[in-house]
Amino acid sequence: MPDWGGHHNAKNNTPIRAAIIGLGRLGSRHARHLVEKIQGVDLVAACALEDDQLQWAHDELGVETTYKDYKEMIDKENIDTIFIVAPTPFHPEMTIYAMNAGLNVFCEKPLGLDFDEVAEMAKVIKEHPKQIFQSGFMRRYDESYRYAKKIVDEGGIGDIIHMRGYGIDPISGMESFTKFATEADSGGIFVDMNIHDVDLIRWFTGQEPVQAYGLTSNLAAPELEKIGESETGVAQLKMNGGVIATLIGGRHAAHGNQVELEVMGSNGWLRVGEHPDLNRVTVFNENGVTRPSLQSFGERFDNAFTDEVQDFVNNVAKGTQPNVTVDDGIKALKIAKACQESADTVQLVDINL
Repeated sequence: MPDWGGHHNAKNNTPIRAAIIGLGRLGSRHARHLVEKIQGVDLVAACALEDDQLQWAHDELGVETTYKDYKEMIDKENIDTIFIVAPTPFHPEMTIYAMNAGLNVFCEKPLGLDFDEVAEMAKVIKEHPKQIFQSGFMRRYDESYRYAKKIVDEGGIGDIIHMRGYGIDPISGMESFTKFATEADSGGIFVDMNIHDVDLIRWFTGQEPVQAYGLTSNLAAPELEKIGESETGVAQLKMNGGVIATLIGGRHAAHGNQVELEVMGSNGWLRVGEHPDLNRVTVFNENGVTRPSLQSFGERFDNAFTDEVQDFVNNVAKGTQPNVTVDDGIKALKIAKACQESADTVQLVDINL
């Protein structure tokens, strides 16, 4: 297993001095946003295990100092804030080290995979109440989800009866995912793909799940069985207020990235992201009538990623804690893992939050 191994809070209008751990698919997007889009922050250092990723950060983004050991970076650099976008199993140890070093921490979801490690992580976070911690549930910052939430909160579709969340990656991402899951534990289909849907269900309903029933299959990608992964996962959640929710995760969408949320109410329905349109263009040719589709979650949620990080930076500057707490992250992880446990044991699993 690789070792991903002068702090102060921002004052006045001085830019926050930040560093990032992880420059993969999502880390590189966050890094570019920090340099090109986010106000009030300077990205002064980066840590990754791959030489080409560090070279990219230096050449393309102008990051002066790069490291392969995150602890060395935290110890040496004069930074206020760290962005953790490394593989999930490393999130707890990195967060704990950074919090104990006096840093504000933005940590991508999930918080971790091992409950004991995540519990220790939460304990350390709560021992540093003046430092800002935020977990990456960026869909709460997406304009479409916020608009749908407003309609629901105002009673526009009556009481919520059922919710359904899709998270299906394009086939083109299979090779990248297989490499990632071979090198590190993804947490399984529900933790890796549906944890955002879990968070949205809790956010929209204000309810907590009490039971989960999950099923998985590898019909479309039997090769994933060799690395203990599933291509498709479907789970049902029973909420304590009576709402029923369905989660669907997958890695085999032929047309592109399919991310969708449906809210069925007693007096109407809402559907967010029904068609993953890249833009408003419709093509009429020998192939028929087609719409270009989004090919990655990064494209779909680019603005949400930006707004999420900008909100975090603003919170650091003001010394205010974000609305998304470490407890939200812990609950989402417990729920997603309960879905996986149900699929593994073929049993209904009770959830105790």
